[in-house]
Amino acid sequence: MRRIAGLREPQGVGYDPATDTLYVAKAGDGSVRLFEGKNYSGALAEIDAAQRRKTADIALKAHPESFQLDSGSERIFVNVPDNQAITVVDRSMRKQISSWSTLGNGANFPMTIDENTDQVLVVFRSPAKLAAFDMQKGTLQSSVATCGDSDDLFVDRKRRRVYVSCGEGHLDVFEARPGAYESIAHLATIAGARTSLFVPELDSLALAVRATRQERSLGRCPRTGESDPKETCGASTPLRWAIS
Repeated sequence: MRRIAGLREPQGVGYDPATDTLYVAKAGDGSVRLFEGKNYSGALAEIDAAQRRKTADIALKAHPESFQLDSGSERIFVNVPDNQAITVVDRSMRKQISSWSTLGNGANFPMTIDENTDQVLVVFRSPAKLAAFDMQKGTLQSSVATCGDSDDLFVDRKRRRVYVSCGEGHLDVFEARPGAYESIAHLATIAGARTSLFVPELDSLALAVRATRQERSLGRCPRTGESDPKETCGASTPLRWAIS
């Protein structure tokens, strides 16, 4: 959702879907302002890593969240929570080619791809659930409740597991079973710690935990209690799990 500011006493509003234009009549100065929808939507930016410059914008209907590139095609899967949709983009054509409904589920922020099952995995915050969509058809295959205020989602292909980190103070672990994902662990972490990183090469998962004001003033790392006279802990320090 976007807010348009600076209008003096807006009185009448009209929308023309043919041109995707919003008309706003203002009593303050007797004028009519026109706003094109394309200027109030979202986009994916394409970056040339070698030349370090933006090469294209791929237009979307609303602000995007997490997105994933399909290694077997030109598709990009994009979470667009304001539209309650998962958008499919063709990166060679640089345009949207499809949109999947989230079927009433909201706040789809984290996303990943499970190449073992050929599914796009999405975690919703409202209600809190892990959902698996068929990567070819976009149909919902299964869903299961998970922790609240999710932010990151990873697939462990070697162990056929899924990890979800949540700001409510939990890390959920699921195992891929025929036709579904089954919860196998609900690990307590720290409230507000939602950002995580899974490194399969190290068999390690790290969760960023914000240091409290008292811990920073004492120069101590959160959770470990170790002295940090050089303040190398900074604003946060990760909790780490060695995965076996």
